[in-house]
Amino acid sequence: MRVRVCVREKRQIVERPVMTKTLVIAEKPSVAQDIVRALTPVAGKFDKHDEHFENESYVVTSAVGHLVEIQAPEEFDVKRGKWSFANLPVIPPHFDLKPVDKTKTRLNAVVKQAKRKDVTQLVNACDAGREGELIFRLIEQYAGGAKPLGKPVRRLWLQSMTPQAIRDGFAQLRDDLEMMPLADAARCRSEADWLVGINGTRAMTAFNSKGGGFFLTTVGRVQTPTLSIVVEREEKIKHFVARDYWEVHAEFIVAKGLYEGRWFDPKFKKNEFDPEAREARLWSEAEAKSIVAACRDKPGTVTEESKPSTQQSPALFDLTTLQREANSRFGFSAKNTLGLAQALYEKHKVLTYPRTDARALPEDYLETVKETMGMLADSSPNYLTHAKKILASGWVKPNKKIFDNSKISDHFAIIPTLQAPKNLSEPEQKLYDLVVRRFLAVFFPAAEFQVTTRITEVAGHHFKTEGKVLVNPGWLVIYGREAQGKDDKDANLVPVDKGERVKTDKVESVGLTTRPPARYNEATLLSAMEGAGKLVDDDALREAMAGKGLGTPATRAAIIEGLLTEKYLVREGRELIPTAKAFQLMTLLRGLGVLELTQAELTGEWEHKLSQIERGRLKRDEFMREIAQMTQQIVKRAKEYDSDTIPGDYATLDTPCPQCGGQVKENYRRFACTACEFSISKIPGGRQFEIEEVEELLLKKEIGPLQGFRSKMGRPFAAILKLAKGDDGNWKMEFDFGQNDDDADGEPIDFSAQTPVGSCPKCSGAVYEHGMKYVCENAVGSEKTCDFTTGKIILQQEISREQIGKLLTAGKTDLLTGFKSSRTGRNFKAFLVKQPDGKIGFEFEVREPKAGAKGAAAKTAKGAKATEAAEGAATEAATAKPAAKKVAAKKAPAKKAATKTATKTAAAKTPAAKKTRAATKATADAEE
Repeated sequence: MRVRVCVREKRQIVERPVMTKTLVIAEKPSVAQDIVRALTPVAGKFDKHDEHFENESYVVTSAVGHLVEIQAPEEFDVKRGKWSFANLPVIPPHFDLKPVDKTKTRLNAVVKQAKRKDVTQLVNACDAGREGELIFRLIEQYAGGAKPLGKPVRRLWLQSMTPQAIRDGFAQLRDDLEMMPLADAARCRSEADWLVGINGTRAMTAFNSKGGGFFLTTVGRVQTPTLSIVVEREEKIKHFVARDYWEVHAEFIVAKGLYEGRWFDPKFKKNEFDPEAREARLWSEAEAKSIVAACRDKPGTVTEESKPSTQQSPALFDLTTLQREANSRFGFSAKNTLGLAQALYEKHKVLTYPRTDARALPEDYLETVKETMGMLADSSPNYLTHAKKILASGWVKPNKKIFDNSKISDHFAIIPTLQAPKNLSEPEQKLYDLVVRRFLAVFFPAAEFQVTTRITEVAGHHFKTEGKVLVNPGWLVIYGREAQGKDDKDANLVPVDKGERVKTDKVESVGLTTRPPARYNEATLLSAMEGAGKLVDDDALREAMAGKGLGTPATRAAIIEGLLTEKYLVREGRELIPTAKAFQLMTLLRGLGVLELTQAELTGEWEHKLSQIERGRLKRDEFMREIAQMTQQIVKRAKEYDSDTIPGDYATLDTPCPQCGGQVKENYRRFACTACEFSISKIPGGRQFEIEEVEELLLKKEIGPLQGFRSKMGRPFAAILKLAKGDDGNWKMEFDFGQNDDDADGEPIDFSAQTPVGSCPKCSGAVYEHGMKYVCENAVGSEKTCDFTTGKIILQQEISREQIGKLLTAGKTDLLTGFKSSRTGRNFKAFLVKQPDGKIGFEFEVREPKAGAKGAAAKTAKGAKATEAAEGAATEAATAKPAAKKVAAKKAPAKKAATKTATKTAAAKTPAAKKTRAATKATADAEE
């Protein structure tokens, strides 16, 4: 304390020292609260304010993720309407900052605390990793404005959030200079993504907009390689050629019963040139039949090996594995799972931080886990037995599979907190239960099995039979699995006495067909993104991507949603299907030679170099120069080509140009004549032409109906494509939906060149093919006396002439398997049946009733019959011609009431009725 004298007033003035404080900035509010709770015993009580906590030594506040984002300076920022090659590339000498709009209030509150005069030091308490470092650095830079804030910075580095770990972290704060390489790597990642994303997107958009209009074509370092993974899978499916193969199955009789076996080749080895080869597959039916003939009625000898096997529980959830599991079990999208997990973390506080890539817990978390087990035992009878068993057995103990600091970067695995859940919604409860059961399971012992492999040799041929008996369920008990009993199918492998000769009772060849690889769904695409590093050939780059993949757990859901929003992917049921726009982008990037944006190598290369920056082995400026050069190259390549000069594996058509007889060739966007102006789009209505289809269209001037077109809203539709001469005498392609062919005022339609499909179920007239439909000859033209018509495509199921013929003559089609609900996107199979009143409806497979369920089966059958009536009414109404609808208008109220009654009856009498009603509505939606 200093004392000075005021001469004018002759009095002493006491100068008290100003108390200085340290501002602690966490990444999110929950961490700020944890820090306050940990510091209170050693630093004194904190007062709570709106956006921060404060005591005599500390001010603790937090961001909510990124509060600031980078942007080009105003003079370098090109607005959307001016996107052209003239303004590219955009490589600013530096980056300005701007607030993230939705968190601007929070940013202002943090900046206000940082600028306080009594705050003389900052502590970066954001997450321990590259992204946490960037969040803090951008806030600090923004708070300083034109000149640096100028306050010393220390770094709190936490891998565990226990109070003692937080206090230890404050006792060992890291120096700011030590963190600069990590900060440089963080800035490089952010700025490089901006440069490649902005310039790549604007260059590809400018290229695709050359012919006029604005065709937004987004690309990105993570988004585009992810899309490439899906497109490559779809290409494999598209070009897949199914192969017939045969298996030989046999049944053997022994003294104690019967068992089955499948022939296999004991000398089989994997063949890299034939990945479809398997030990049990035969590519020749004759070979399969020869094995059958050789083994029929021949005795066999048995050798058998039985050994114990164990299965450990899966590791704890990180975000990606949680999203995969929730998608597989409940059909939740990655975005929805993240939203639910975030709500369970922020709103209900019953789960730990979900945006994590770790599947382990900190090594000092044993006591916290024990407390959590106690909470689970008290909170729900579903968890009581398992949680008490874990605690009583002492299974919470040091274990590197569960507790391992080396496997944790920014955050640890997702587990339940000490807060018991209350008032969870059904989806929230499902996700919480998923996490809790995985948490309990990881502490249980392994499941134990007895695995038996039996080889039966008959006439020199070998048959394999496998049995797996669950001896001790271990962690499987948490999911309702107990030890297998006598009635379990896997356990029911009848014993064979030593030296017993078995009798071959039945042996047959089974014809099968290879299947294409499955389409990606969100669960499998998340896995592919997570494991994208395995696709990289270079060892160093693959090592750099180890454990990282494409995107981060927190961003992968947003990347998939972005691809859906940009119409690169569509979601059908659970499948993700690439659109024609996606194929077109891949063709463009491959043709331009911009392979950096289609392969995971770019991410691998960046991760490799960013890790070198973190270690001080590579300078920030050097990395950014390389990024600028790559950006220049991407733009340069896009400038060098026109849409018809993009290199690619393009076709030359056999059918001549309809306009001039010249040669028609494929290019990047069109099929164009080399001798005149004739050309047609490669992707009309968002559907990509097959070469054979274009040939047929040019030859016959008409093709279809074709499926796979999509409206601007993304809904699938079918149509006929025609070539017609315009007023200028040039051939043009147009859609034909068959809606005007049967106008009430139209000319009579001549069916004399056609063979009838069958007889009309309403008036016995002849039914013919006509445009998109099958119609009665008396239901077209101006003088209609009938209204029978049905679509050639119903709910994306093509109805062939053969099947319509069966429907009209026998009253029922074969079982058709390609119907797809337009409401749910799910496939279903059904028969089309002719109703007594001449209408057409659905009939579903009769399933074998379970034992004791005769009454239910009878009710289901009765309900199904009522449902068929409703389906028939809906189908007839949906496929009716415009004029026919007018004719039937007077009958509509009665028909509507009958349909409604039938549907209600079905709803009351069968659990399947809701699905059927949905299919009825979907039929109407699709046909209209």
